[in-house]
This record gives sequence, C-alpha cells and structure tokens, in this order.
Amino acid sequence: MKRADLPEKFLSMDFIQTVSDIGSQWRRHKLPLAIFIGLCLNLVVAPVVYAAADGILERRSVWAIGILGGVTLAVVVYLFIVVLQPERF
Repeated sequence: MKRADLPEKFLSMDFIQTVSDIGSQWRRHKLPLAIFIGLCLNLVVAPVVYAAADGILERRSVWAIGILGGVTLAVVVYLFIVVLQPERF
C-alpha cells in the first residue's frame, strides 16, 4: 500500500462513520446540531464578509454579520414556505 493511499483510506472510513453518527443524532437533538451546522457555515461566510469590508470591521462584527445573514435567510425561507403552503401551518 502506498503511503499516500493510507490517509485516504482512513479518511473515507472516518467520514462515513461521522456522517452516520450525525444522521442518528439528528433525530434526537435537532436544535444543537442545527446551531453547530450554522456556525460551521459561518466559517465560510465570515472571511468573505471580512474581505469585502477591506479590514474596516472587527472580526467580531464580521461574525455577527454572518450569523445575522444566516438568520435572515432562514426567516425568508420559512416565510416563503408559509406563503406557499399555508395549510401546513
């Protein structure tokens, strides 16, 4: 077995196990997992906002803007669903 193949083999096994663990935990603990996923998505959004601000904003403010944007997007999606399917609510 090549040296480069070894990490890929273990990474794929760990990744599959992690995904299955997250799937089983999702049914029991929805809110903490949703918050965790939102914060992980903010790891992608915060550097983009920070770069767009040219360093004018503090990192703390950038994280707050990212979370606010995520919450705003979630409310927009929720209201869109409520308008299209009012009988469910």
